[in-house]
Amino acid sequence: MVVCRSFAFENKRDRPMSSKRTHDPYAVLRIPDFRLYVSARLCITLAMQIQAVIVGWQIYDITKDPLSLGLIGLAEALPSIIVSLYAGYIADVVERKKIIVSVISVLMLCSAVLLYFTLDISQVLSTSGAWPIYGVIFVSGIARGFMGPAVFSFMPQLVANKALYSNAITWSTTTWQAASLAGPAMGGLIYGFYGITAAYVTDATLVALSLVAFSFIGNKPLPENADPQNMIDSLRSGIKFVFSNQIILSAISLDLFAVLFGGAVALLPVFASDILDMGPQALGFMRAAPAVGFVLMAIVMAYRPISVNAGKKMLWCVAGFGVCIVLFGLSRNFWLSMGLLALSGAFDSISVIIRSTLIHTLTPEYMKGRVSSVNNIFVGSSNEIGAFESGFTARLMGTVPAVVFGGVMTLVVVGVTAFKADKLRALDLDPA
Repeated sequence: MVVCRSFAFENKRDRPMSSKRTHDPYAVLRIPDFRLYVSARLCITLAMQIQAVIVGWQIYDITKDPLSLGLIGLAEALPSIIVSLYAGYIADVVERKKIIVSVISVLMLCSAVLLYFTLDISQVLSTSGAWPIYGVIFVSGIARGFMGPAVFSFMPQLVANKALYSNAITWSTTTWQAASLAGPAMGGLIYGFYGITAAYVTDATLVALSLVAFSFIGNKPLPENADPQNMIDSLRSGIKFVFSNQIILSAISLDLFAVLFGGAVALLPVFASDILDMGPQALGFMRAAPAVGFVLMAIVMAYRPISVNAGKKMLWCVAGFGVCIVLFGLSRNFWLSMGLLALSGAFDSISVIIRSTLIHTLTPEYMKGRVSSVNNIFVGSSNEIGAFESGFTARLMGTVPAVVFGGVMTLVVVGVTAFKADKLRALDLDPA
């Protein structure tokens, strides 16, 4: 259960008993449907990360303009944000597995179209430049807008026991980051050694495998809705729930602005190509570096979950993330840059796991789709909007100053949040 010290209501005499319980770090992995879920998520995340590396390098190779890299994020984020609230409502009224299977089918089609463009049978890219690629990314952004709330609200249905939520979130995010670790490296290496067509074939194959794995998960009925409403009132109640809860609102706001200002990932093609004078293979490793730190820290947290002073630790970790971004922007050594990116991922791991655990725990099951859609607007699209911000500021002030500026702004956001959000500062996560 998630508690804030000032609102804790459990009997203190019960705590010694709960502290003696044996923690099983592999508890959720013993559930067959959850194993299928993480396998499917591994495949789709690998595919999306491989695709991100290919598209980023391909578009920068066509345009040689850092703003074009930011436009990739914008092309994906805008449709995702536009459909997000409606997607959250749909996730609360339609079986979530059906939504996920439909969305991945659309993503598989997008991967196939990108492969077709690469073959350039009809000379699409030769005559139109990068714009057809942006069009496909726009469609995939719509699909991901529907996928986020559905996946977020589907995962707890596979676990049932709320006491396992933190464990489930740890392994789910570890799987996502493991794929984020391997995917960029795979994309860069396949692109670099075997060519862009082989990379897109790998992307499409992994999306297909994810679709198969999700299809084998058992159907889960929707949770009983304790407060049935029409669509407009339902959306209002979801928004009201988030904005009336200081802990949830401050946690997702912190992540939003930290990623918005501190995301340097969109500019990595510029660092790999122009600043560090490396190639697509190095870009793949740099894209993977944050996930290395994330996965290692997530494994540590699977064995030693954070409970005491969780809110304060989250604030310190987001500040650490900002410092890493500043130093990365100033680095001219490839291995130092890799280390700073990995360290930023480790700090991010703690923040993500704490935030996801408190949202899952504090949100009623029948409302998770709508709350997830609000969270998706704040956090889910912040990487893409942050990519546009990075590309835009890089155009205005140069790549290095843009990254340093973003890291400094992240530190400012942490300071303001720490001052304003007293309940978040007092947050404890009690595994009992």
